[in-house]
Amino acid sequence: MAESTPTPAPSKRILLLERGLPIGLLALAIGSVPVMVFSREGLPRLRTVQAELETVEGENREVRREIETLRVRVKTLRDDPAAVERLARDELGMVRQSEVVFQFPE
Repeated sequence: MAESTPTPAPSKRILLLERGLPIGLLALAIGSVPVMVFSREGLPRLRTVQAELETVEGENREVRREIETLRVRVKTLRDDPAAVERLARDELGMVRQSEVVFQFPE
């Protein structure tokens, strides 16, 4: 038969580490979490950052809509010669050589 060696009794230091360390960490967490949450850089800062995020996301949505509108306009100008002519007439004031322009005082 194999002789089994008796296991030595755990020392007080090891027991203190096994039990005291988790309890100490828990006490530290219970004490420091409220301080961190309610400090100037805690919950109030989180709310400020969330409000900024909502504002920036709204601006991003507007810019995306504007980009999509411009993409449609560019595609129209590339594909439709009549759209190019309208743009030249309306925004640049251009006319064809065969047209006569009358200007009336306002």
